[in-house]
Amino acid sequence: MAKQELSPYQRKIVDRYYNNIDTISLTKLQESISELYLAETDKKKDKLWKTVEIALAKFPEVSTKAAAVVQSRDVKALAELVGKLAK
Repeated sequence: MAKQELSPYQRKIVDRYYNNIDTISLTKLQESISELYLAETDKKKDKLWKTVEIALAKFPEVSTKAAAVVQSRDVKALAELVGKLAK
């Protein structure tokens, strides 16, 4: 398989994405909290909690608290945890 080369423009886009991955993950978490508050079905909530768990894995400094919040499925505690990450 041939190696794919990126143009300088594409390389800058990729670099900016990885430089801002923390901000992107934090924004996804904040959006997921809003969606969890509004979710009505258990199926939707389960999917959102899986998304939250994946996003929280990118923040190793809160891994123990994150695991406890995901296991208890407490949206308020999740919001407080994400609020601390945002500061």
